[in-house]
Amino acid sequence: MFAFFKQFKLFFIVLLIVSIVIISIFYSILKVEQPLPIYQPNRVDVSLVDSTIRHQKKYHTIADFKLVNQNGKTITQEDYKDKIYVADFFFTTCQTICPVMTDQMHRIQEELINDNEVMLLSHSVTPKIDSVEQLKRYAKLKGVNDKKWNLVTGDKKHIYELARKSYLAVKTNGNGDQYDMIHTENFMLIDKKRQIRGFYNGTSSSSIDSLLQDIKTLKKEYK
Repeated sequence: MFAFFKQFKLFFIVLLIVSIVIISIFYSILKVEQPLPIYQPNRVDVSLVDSTIRHQKKYHTIADFKLVNQNGKTITQEDYKDKIYVADFFFTTCQTICPVMTDQMHRIQEELINDNEVMLLSHSVTPKIDSVEQLKRYAKLKGVNDKKWNLVTGDKKHIYELARKSYLAVKTNGNGDQYDMIHTENFMLIDKKRQIRGFYNGTSSSSIDSLLQDIKTLKKEYK
């Protein structure tokens, strides 16, 4: 038996090397980074989605918008054209989760401050309270970089429809005000085609870690 293996020693060495190469190739194929999912309304908690689109299974994108930022500048979808961006909903007088969310959004801003491919967008759910002046004060307090991050206010119906029909991000408590909104802790990752590619807990550092990693993954789609 030993003589047999000795006779075919070279053969078995070559076979071992070839096997290792094949296994490595298969391992590399299996390790290929998967693209991020594209979220459709039918895949999201129904409490966050307007009833008119809850069964939509494809082609969902963020609608055109026209809002005003902390500097009184009109902000539209054109300002985010060909950009990846992170969106959320908040209000400046919130004393519960909003300060934590804003701190986490600020963290994203600082980590990606030199990345011109990524921007941030925070929508007020109390636009009557959050005037341009109020947003400006809040922006200064929270260290908002105007070139990177827009805090926006505007018509409440418009913001409501964006929240419920586009970003799938707020709840309504049904108190009689058809445009009443209860924002969540969700951050939404939006791609260059205005599609939702992820939801993240804006109060959780580990969830924001995942968001930052997913931005890197998403950017690879455009290389």
